[in-house]
Order: sequence, then C-alpha cells, then structure tokens
Amino acid sequence: MTWNPVTGCTKVSQGCKHCYAERMARRLQAMGLERYRNGFGVTLHEDLLEEPMKWSKPRTVFVNSMSDLFHEMVPVEFILRVFETMTRCPEHVFQVLTKRSGRLKRVASQLPWPDNVWMGVSVEDVRAAARIADLVCVPARVRFLSCEPLIGPLGKLPLERIHWVIVGGESGPGARPMKEEWVESVLQQCRRVEIPFFFKQWGGIWKKRMGRKLNGRTYDELPAVQRRIRMPGDNQPVPTEVRADLAEVLRCT
Repeated sequence: MTWNPVTGCTKVSQGCKHCYAERMARRLQAMGLERYRNGFGVTLHEDLLEEPMKWSKPRTVFVNSMSDLFHEMVPVEFILRVFETMTRCPEHVFQVLTKRSGRLKRVASQLPWPDNVWMGVSVEDVRAAARIADLVCVPARVRFLSCEPLIGPLGKLPLERIHWVIVGGESGPGARPMKEEWVESVLQQCRRVEIPFFFKQWGGIWKKRMGRKLNGRTYDELPAVQRRIRMPGDNQPVPTEVRADLAEVLRCT
C-alpha cells in the first residue's frame, strides 16, 4: 500500500536521474488528475493526512512513494502531522524513505517515533553513503538502507545500528546497469553482521525478464520485529510479527 500526503520532488543526487515518480507524475498530470495539477512540483495534500485511519485491516504502507517527506519545501509542522497519523495507527507498518538525511537528522527530535514507523535512507553509490551516519542518529525501531537504484560500488558500509538492507537495480528508460559484484559485496557484508538482506530486482528496461534471483535464489529476508498492536474494537493488544506482506509491497514499489 502507498500513501502520498505529499507529491512532487526535486533531484538531489545521481540516484534521482531517472526518477520513476517524476515520469508517473507527468503522465498523471497529462491525464488531468487534479492531485497532479502541479506535475512533479511539491504539493501538500491535507485531505489525505488521515487516510490510514480509514483502513480496517492492518497494512504495510510505503509513505510518499511520489515524493520525499523530508523535502525542504515540506514544513516541519506537516511532517509532524504525518507522524501523528502514523502514531495513531499502530495496526499498520509505515516505511519512510528519504534521500534528505541531513534534514531528517535535524528534525528527528521533534517527531514521535512509534515502533510501527520504519525509517530508511537511499544509498545508491559511495557518494551517498554519508546518509547512513545521519540515519543511525534517528530513534526509529527499524532503520533500513535502500540501495536502489544501485549505480556504483558501495565499499565498506557502516552497518552498526542498521536493521535491514534492500538492494535493487534501476529500471525503465535509460536504466543504468548494476554489476553483480556490487550486489555480492553488500550481501556478504550483511551476512557478516547478520542483517536481513532483500534483493528486489536486477532492473533494466525489461525488469521482469531480468528477474530477481541472485546466486540462483531469491532473497526475501525481512526484519523479525515483534510488536504489540491494538486492532479497532479489540480490548487487548495482539502480539504479531511484522513480516506478512512486506515482500509483496517491496516488489510493487
């Protein structure tokens, strides 16, 4: 499930070069969708802030698939309202991903960090590795790295206090190739420190044809996080393991 209280963004690094969200936003604007009247310009959607409260069943939610919640044009007050909604919906798991780790670090102390909010940063090549140091300062229950699109080697990663690593190749028009040795390096580093590793795709123009197998197998590892949730109408918290539909969400985003 995706939830987009903010749409639109601007490029900050080479990982943004072939942004799928930008292509999608332009297409939706051409179709006349009101939410994308500004194309890929940063737009706040206040009417969607409480949308997760309407969902009756627990869901895994990718927050702002069409934007970056920590974009400089998103006021801290609005970010706080997004976090307040996530706090009020403990039955859902919210995955938040940013390339703006500096701003994330600066405002983290102003935000609530319930266990159901997983915070990640994009690390597409060694130039983006500094984002990891900002992430580990954030008191999220799960901190993860999204090495997608992986467009260069990452070298030695500082994986202390990181709980999950995702790797994927770039897809769509102009996709840059991902080398197997780059992926293998990340996998072996995760193995050494026992961090779950999720391999999303090889990517390319025909990503389905390229598949998502590495060494002849798929890697769908997820953080084994135990939490207690209260379902609407329940009198008692229900213990649950946060694994159910995460793999499927990752394949679709």
